[in-house]
Amino acid sequence: MKVSLVQFDVKDGQPQTNKNKVLEFMQQALSDQPDVIVLPELWNTGYALEQLEEIADENGEDSISWLSQFASEHQVTLVAGSVATKRLGKFYNTGYTFAADGKLINAYDKVHLFGLMAEDDFLTAGQKESHFHIGSVAASHVICYDIRFPEWTRKLMSQGAELLFVSAQWPTSRIEQWKILLQARAVENQAFVIAVNRVGQGLKDQFNGHSLVLDPLGHRLLETDDSEGVFSAEIDVHQVAVVRGQIPVFTDRRTELY
Repeated sequence: MKVSLVQFDVKDGQPQTNKNKVLEFMQQALSDQPDVIVLPELWNTGYALEQLEEIADENGEDSISWLSQFASEHQVTLVAGSVATKRLGKFYNTGYTFAADGKLINAYDKVHLFGLMAEDDFLTAGQKESHFHIGSVAASHVICYDIRFPEWTRKLMSQGAELLFVSAQWPTSRIEQWKILLQARAVENQAFVIAVNRVGQGLKDQFNGHSLVLDPLGHRLLETDDSEGVFSAEIDVHQVAVVRGQIPVFTDRRTELY
């Protein structure tokens, strides 16, 4: 399976500019002939949370429409990062995934809201799990701060997922923690982790990319720099079964105790 990661400078409060840039990068990614294209967190609005009333995607309708069309037209799975959405008067940080036929196969509202970036002042936390399949391969998608909660990712991954996709806006000041946490999630869940971060200067924070693709042993198959662009890697999903067969952490869990 080939995955292409779109890492770019999100312009806070400029949905149309960001949409145009995402489309440009996704079209560029097609030259790598990926099976999956992955986008970062809140790529439509950035962290212009105070403007959500004006710029959030109502019911996700615009995002769903054009992303679904792109996936179908180019026969590529889109783990389409997350966008700011508005539903019934509330705002959410919502991740969408589209199958290669354009069907929406996962909609996930970020469960853990990050107070340091004022998410909890403007957004509503999600209440549902994140599960989908890419062909026969089970996967889950989480968003940024979610990776600090191993109990959440373990709950998701213990249901058979072999791939964990992560979309983020993770600041430069904590980028070493980003790498450590992602490696831990890969090792403890014996799964591939495909994680996309943004770059550039935000309203309050600087972002420097370092998007990662990690194998089930935590080895780095790809680590990007701090530039915009499309970065691709190939993964052998069969490695998951091999690693889980050697050290069966899911089977050996003491569920009667925890």
